[in-house]
Amino acid sequence: MKPIHVVAGVIRDVRGRILLARRTQGRDLAGRWEFPGGKVEQGETPEQALQRELQEELGIDATVGDAIIAVPQHAPKALTLDVYEIKPYRGAPRGLDGQALAWVPPDKLAQYPMPPADGPVVAALRQPDRLLITPEPGDVDDWLQSLHSVVTRHGIRRVQLRAPAFASAHPEAWRALAGQASTWLREQDIDCWINGDVAFAREFGIGLHLRSSQLTSAHDDFNGLRLAASCHSVAELEAAAGLSCAFTLLGPVRETRSHLGVAGIGWDAFRELRAYVPALPVYALGGMESEDVAIARRNGAQGVAAISAFWSA
Repeated sequence: MKPIHVVAGVIRDVRGRILLARRTQGRDLAGRWEFPGGKVEQGETPEQALQRELQEELGIDATVGDAIIAVPQHAPKALTLDVYEIKPYRGAPRGLDGQALAWVPPDKLAQYPMPPADGPVVAALRQPDRLLITPEPGDVDDWLQSLHSVVTRHGIRRVQLRAPAFASAHPEAWRALAGQASTWLREQDIDCWINGDVAFAREFGIGLHLRSSQLTSAHDDFNGLRLAASCHSVAELEAAAGLSCAFTLLGPVRETRSHLGVAGIGWDAFRELRAYVPALPVYALGGMESEDVAIARRNGAQGVAAISAFWSA
């Protein structure tokens, strides 16, 4: 069955609050809050459909701005949700279909229960669109200085500390180095995660990024921790969703420098897999560049995760 094409707009007031509409009784997911919009009719562009829907639902004449994200979803209903910024509009929004409206500060959006596909929209508005994964250290002092430089130069706001070979060969040195890095990152108000090390995450109070192999292990060790995960299949994505992970990485989308000759899954497969967990923010991983954020968003991603694209740029 062809997915339903739905559009929605992010409408802001002069105080920066964002407009949500409550789904009325008799509709699917009645009572949940959503970004205003509706279905794209035959012969309409998404922009035309959004302008029409906002006029019919809210009584405003809207100018559709930049695309924010397109979220694919398989269930409970097959759809694609295209979301756009709304620029200056004429009129005062009113619930012309009897729907309740709420102007919500951006940092309060996650408190409102929403349909699954609206969740990644909140993440796209609030969370970083680029995630730096650290490379293996050579000289530890150079590595730490490079981390400071890379994060500052690229404006990175989310970092996964990962160095499996170095950690295996020099566990104490890696623990000390990662400890220095996580302390500095937290001082800079940068969201910090450690790859696979439950004890480290607890000790330093940072997020735990689960390896795919950890998704099927006993979950007791994860209690009280913020979780993210690396995924390569529907089963792993669903396991991550079941653990209430804050986000996942999915790929490889393209061939990577560390696995030359191994083809990536491509954007079509990424979008297909991503649609099984519509509520979960998912970063595209594998051969990504900073400039790929826009195409990643068009395929339902929160953004891109990379090592060399940021570290060597």
